[in-house]
Amino acid sequence: MVLRNKLSINDAAALAREEERLSKQKAAELFEKDLLAAHEAGSFESLAFIHEQLFGEIYDFAGKLRDVNLSKGSFRFAPVLYLKESVSKIEEMPQSSFDEIIDKYVEMNVAHPFREGNGRSMRIWLDHMLRQEIGNVVDWSKVDKQDYLLAMERSPIRTTEIKVLLRDALTDRVHSREIYMKGIDASYAYEGYETFKTQGL
Repeated sequence: MVLRNKLSINDAAALAREEERLSKQKAAELFEKDLLAAHEAGSFESLAFIHEQLFGEIYDFAGKLRDVNLSKGSFRFAPVLYLKESVSKIEEMPQSSFDEIIDKYVEMNVAHPFREGNGRSMRIWLDHMLRQEIGNVVDWSKVDKQDYLLAMERSPIRTTEIKVLLRDALTDRVHSREIYMKGIDASYAYEGYETFKTQGL
């Protein structure tokens, strides 16, 4: 099934390619224009802004809470019926330490607030929190895809694995364009989007 999109593309592969190209351009713009500076780190508003920025040219639902139930394998994300309440509770979670920030990130992943593009948006959202609260970001190019996916799969039950993985990849080079651009490419690669290099768009 091909998601309904503003580009009138009916082929899944063609849509994936355009989605990657356009949203990576928008991800680069977030950094180049420092667009997140005006948005409160850890808020749902900032996450919705990131999502709308990345996918607004592609999907009508960009930046909006999903209205369908989602699952991955046997895991069901937060039901639509309780999604707004879940997101509000997550917003209120503390975020003053690395552990608290990762706990909040894991809970937002369980909520999975959007129809598509959750992971890519949330990793930028996570770095925005880490930058503001502890002066670090994740160097995603140092986080192995399979290790990350397995750790996130287990994170609703136990967060130790994802915390160790991400702590080992922390850097204080929060203003590095290279770290950010390579990070976007790594983040997209986790989801199978590897056609374009962000820096070249």
